Amino acid sequence: MSASVKSNSPERQRFYGRLRQQHLAPLWETLHALVTREPSTPIQSFKWDYDRDLLGLVQDAGKLLTAQEAERRVLILENPGLPGQASTTHTLYAGVQLILPGEVARSHRHTQSALRFILQGSGAYTTVEGERIDMQPGDLITTPSWTWHDHGNETQEPMVWLDVLDIPLVKMLDASFAEPGQQEKQSTVRPLGDSSVRYANNLFPVDWIPHAKYSPVFKYPYLKTRETLSTLSRNGDPDAWHGFKLRYVNPATGGPLLPSIGTFIQLLPQSLRTLPYRSTDATIHTCVEGEGETRAGDTVIAWKARDIFVTPGWTWLTHTATSDAILFSASDRPVQEALGLWREERGALTA
Repeated sequence: MSASVKSNSPERQRFYGRLRQQHLAPLWETLHALVTREPSTPIQSFKWDYDRDLLGLVQDAGKLLTAQEAERRVLILENPGLPGQASTTHTLYAGVQLILPGEVARSHRHTQSALRFILQGSGAYTTVEGERIDMQPGDLITTPSWTWHDHGNETQEPMVWLDVLDIPLVKMLDASFAEPGQQEKQSTVRPLGDSSVRYANNLFPVDWIPHAKYSPVFKYPYLKTRETLSTLSRNGDPDAWHGFKLRYVNPATGGPLLPSIGTFIQLLPQSLRTLPYRSTDATIHTCVEGEGETRAGDTVIAWKARDIFVTPGWTWLTHTATSDAILFSASDRPVQEALGLWREERGALTA
């Protein structure tokens, strides 16, 4: 067939029809959209206002169905650019979970890795591999892939937290497995705080050799995180692009807590306006303390404590703190780094 035949010609269209019959497709028609000069994504910047919207809706969910009916009473934070996909980014799912006083979210395990960032309430627990872990606001708790976990609330107040899981990534890989527990609650076989005592104090049991790809520490308490950030802010100047930003690490490897989800926390001093920064990982953020705003490309997001927002990858971000503010964030950066795909770019202040 002559290369001069036009794309809308009957000859070419008949040829494309023959290809479709054999489950083939012409790369030259889609190459420009598949291999782009820069990242192109449908993911949109968006904020879920905790006080105005999320809290009331999650409370209504608590009135409408029990924990037993739901198994996990969660409102999915669905990106408006990915409708119907139960996804906050292409690789991560986020949701807001509610456990009411006296409830138990029954034991199960699955290949998806998960983290919980506590938003509201104090004293409820999750049990991971037989170790009970108490929850306080700002705590980060992990339930790694294929670990048994259940949640319970023996307090007199509701508990609300942010869930982040790699559900879309695992689904894309066709690697989802799940198993219900034999009992509603696991038997507690390890003392409270056992993993932290064994692995989180710059000490390991003498004969312990790490085999898992996840951190042996399941809880990263906000009390210690906040103290670290405060000390850093007293000891030096903030980074122009990040303020005082830290990554949570697996103490056995120095890598991420979970192989598919990177976790970060940053202190933005009052009146700081960060310089423009972008990286290839779309990111889920929640404000822990204070208030401010984030400009993501042409979108401006004003945030305050417990608001949750998402920003696309490879989009210029600047943060401005109107009071001392702390942001927690999660992304698929470990996956991109493992594949040699992750990039960042730091911009200069523009007029």
